[in-house]
Amino acid sequence: MEPELPSADHQFAPQFSDQNFWDKVLKYGKVAGAEVVQKALELYYAAQDPRTPTWAKTVIIGALGYFITPLDALPDVAPLVGFTDDLGVLAMAMATVATYITPEIRERARAKLKEWFG
Repeated sequence: MEPELPSADHQFAPQFSDQNFWDKVLKYGKVAGAEVVQKALELYYAAQDPRTPTWAKTVIIGALGYFITPLDALPDVAPLVGFTDDLGVLAMAMATVATYITPEIRERARAKLKEWFG
């Protein structure tokens, strides 16, 4: 079953804040893995970009809210599969807003990922 793509009016959007995002990434980044963190960072940076339209930001905020919330389809603490649903939602959001994930945003996310993962 494909995860539903959240939007800003989705139930998970209220979970999103800069502080909640960074807390989640720093606490679970190693467990979630580089692929999940890369996608989350790219979406986060795209949401910060003033060139990203409001509709795309609403998709991003919903997806990041889902990533942040501890209560989702697969609990994040479940070994091996805990972030599978998060990855699916982040990937769907990225496909929806791909035009706004610029090379500069990808590079910024890669640099941050390298800083954390080496």
